[in-house]
Order: sequence, then structure tokens, then C-alpha cells
Amino acid sequence: MEQVSRWLDWPPLWLALFLGLARVQSQSLPLGGFPGAGFDLLAGLCIGAGLIVMALAVLELRRQRTTILPHRVPDQLAQQGIFRRSRNPIYLGDALVLTGFVLYWDAVPSLLLVPLFMWVITDRFIQKEEATMAEKFGPQFDAYTAKTRRWI
Repeated sequence: MEQVSRWLDWPPLWLALFLGLARVQSQSLPLGGFPGAGFDLLAGLCIGAGLIVMALAVLELRRQRTTILPHRVPDQLAQQGIFRRSRNPIYLGDALVLTGFVLYWDAVPSLLLVPLFMWVITDRFIQKEEATMAEKFGPQFDAYTAKTRRWI
């Protein structure tokens, strides 16, 4: 049963859940509020930036031959590339994608889902991952957290 819950407790599924909530809100309670094409451009930039940030993070983790899976212990402490700017660029990319779709769907109330998503990800994944890395990498991880912010 624990294996099933670990599989279901996976960041992309949380992103899909929050995207689904935003989409349902945009369809069943359309309030509008974003004025036209300018926000479509902003939405596209958020989604594109989120995907690029995620891709850069995955490429860096692959380059360092360490895991991208949140429930596994990493072999390396990624501090290069996009990881110089954020300790959690994949999650940051997820938040950007969520923001972009909320803007694109003109789902104004769902903007509240973005900080809620960030809180859920921090609570369910980031804190555990950081505790694991602190235990494994010790002072090296402490130095990294002192110079690199969790999100941006």
C-alpha cells in the first residue's frame, strides 16, 4: 500500500489536480477579468518559461547522473546551471505553468491556487527532500541553502 501512495503522491499529479481545479473554475464560474490578448501573451510566456526551467533542471540532473524522482535519495547535490538560481527549479516551473494556464483560461479566482500549490509542494516534497539532502550532504548542503533560495 505504501508503494501505491508513493506513486500517487507525485508532483506532476498534484500539478494536474491544481490545473483541473483551475479549469473547472474557469468553465463553471467564469468571472473574467483579464483584458484580452496581453494576458494571453503573458500566459504563454509563463507556460513557456516554466517548461524551459523544468527542461534545464532535468538536463542538469541528467548531466550529473542523479535522480529526478522526489522519493529517491540523490547521488549528487546539483548546484550548477539553473540550480544556481533556485534549489527547486522543477517545482518553480510547475508553478509557472499553473500560473500560465490560470491566466490563459481567464480563471481569476484560481490565482489563489498558485500559492496554495507552492505550499502543498513545499510541505509534501521540498521539506522532505531537503532533510534528506541535509543528512546526506551535510555542510555542503548547508552552504548551498545559504546562497540559493528555495524558489527564486
